[in-house]
Amino acid sequence: MSLIGRVIATEKVPTTIDSFCFWTNTDLILNPFDVVKVEHINGSKTFAVIEEISHITDSASFLSNFISNDFGDVNTDAPTLRIGMNYAKANVVGNDKNIFIPVQSGQRVYLASRDEVSEALGLADIKNPLVCGYIEMYESSGEDNKITLPVNIDSKFLIGPEGAHLNISGISGLAAKTSYAMFLLKAIQDKYLNMQEEDAENDSVAFVVFNVKGRDLLAIDEPNDFEGKPEKAEEVKARYEMLGLSTKPFSQVKYFYPYSTKTKSNSYVPKELFDKQKQQKKAFQYKFTYEQDKDTIDLMFSNVDDSTQTMAGIINQIVDGQNGFNTISTWPNFIKKLEEQCEAGNTANSKNKEIGVLSWRKFTRHIKKSVYHNPLFNDLDESNGEVRLADKISDIQKNDVYVIDIAKLDSDMQGYVFGNVIRELYNFQLGEKDYSNGKCPPSKIIVFIDELNKFASKDSPKDSPILRQILDIAERGRSLGVILFAAEQFKSAIHNRVSGNCSTFAYGRTNAIELSNSEYKYIPSVYKNMMTRLKQGEYIVQNPIFRSLLNIKFPEPIYKQFK
Repeated sequence: MSLIGRVIATEKVPTTIDSFCFWTNTDLILNPFDVVKVEHINGSKTFAVIEEISHITDSASFLSNFISNDFGDVNTDAPTLRIGMNYAKANVVGNDKNIFIPVQSGQRVYLASRDEVSEALGLADIKNPLVCGYIEMYESSGEDNKITLPVNIDSKFLIGPEGAHLNISGISGLAAKTSYAMFLLKAIQDKYLNMQEEDAENDSVAFVVFNVKGRDLLAIDEPNDFEGKPEKAEEVKARYEMLGLSTKPFSQVKYFYPYSTKTKSNSYVPKELFDKQKQQKKAFQYKFTYEQDKDTIDLMFSNVDDSTQTMAGIINQIVDGQNGFNTISTWPNFIKKLEEQCEAGNTANSKNKEIGVLSWRKFTRHIKKSVYHNPLFNDLDESNGEVRLADKISDIQKNDVYVIDIAKLDSDMQGYVFGNVIRELYNFQLGEKDYSNGKCPPSKIIVFIDELNKFASKDSPKDSPILRQILDIAERGRSLGVILFAAEQFKSAIHNRVSGNCSTFAYGRTNAIELSNSEYKYIPSVYKNMMTRLKQGEYIVQNPIFRSLLNIKFPEPIYKQFK
């Protein structure tokens, strides 16, 4: 590859085993994240990633420059040409002979070849490759030098067992968090669909995806029409083929919509789309029945501070069937029974006098806000395609994609549905799976949820049942095969035990205020500045197998987009 400069070392700025500087021509265009190669001792090669690029002159101070231009006349050229040069700081990422003494002053610096870039970044010998994007390097250094390289991650460091959980952060809209998460899920499904049958017996995967924004993910098994632009479609499909992925959308998809009536709609799904999916037997409406779902009532109180444990005490009475709750079998009767408990003087007649009427009233108000006149809480009519999510979780098969729509529900109900599904998934993975009648339950289930801050923020009540479940998955889910892919605008707002247990981080476009938080203190300042300027389809990815942060790109979604 091209010779671009030589290493420089001074008394005050020496080379070290971690970094060095080199000068280069002022007209050569380099970028942070570009990889360079340096000649080293014993015929070895040292690889480094560019971090900072600076330009200096022989001017002693800014004042000297001002004076030399006729004391600040902007229309005057300086009579003396200043001697100047560009120099770059590079961080060492490896040596092909594992020699890590500092590179010597004056050694030649080259642009790396495609194979050398792969070797330098630790991408050459990945054992369980799973594509996570591609890098474009030396884009501005001429077409002869430009490199486009698919980036593979070791799947065992993303979805277990070596490491697990993905956190994606970035500002709303511009960061394209959902698109990147779905790109990774698409890559994972492609990998497992093409897996040899004998390998799939011990290692399989299924997906549970929550749709939290409009109609974003309600047609992921339909192809993207790219707004009728065939040239755009060919360009995107070429990217997928370059990455070794199929150009087809997701397969084995089932959609679960909150039950709606003519008077109350709980979903943004268009009627014609729902009818088509229902006819194809891949769309269902979910409900919660009292008899089977009363044990999950605690999830309705995930954002309620219950420091005195009175809400928990009431829930225990209900689940245990105390105070006449053992005779209740429907939600309307449940509400009626709660209202009886709220009547003045009721505590005196109660077997349990520890919980006062005011606490019952508070509990009832919160329950009625979610349950009262909500078609989600009613008896099932299975002939009409109505299901319980808990029942469908136990039927999930390898490579299935469950899309659970919660976009139109209020935040409390979103939390309830999410918590209900997570609890069932956890119990499903803990329990004995049914392999009879040709069933093939997956060994891993990947859950994707956007806006994680609603459920696992630092401000969530410590006794929140949803937070407890998310923490359990973050800390133990890897061993059980429950993997969390989560996205949010501000990583700094997420509970430390959740983000701290993620093996992979993807940073999209982020604002400067967020980057000033301590969660980003180990990221070099140049890279943090780049995060404020990232484009859609561009991420900075961090994973244990990568020797450096990587600036990767990914193609547009291959599935249908709603505008």
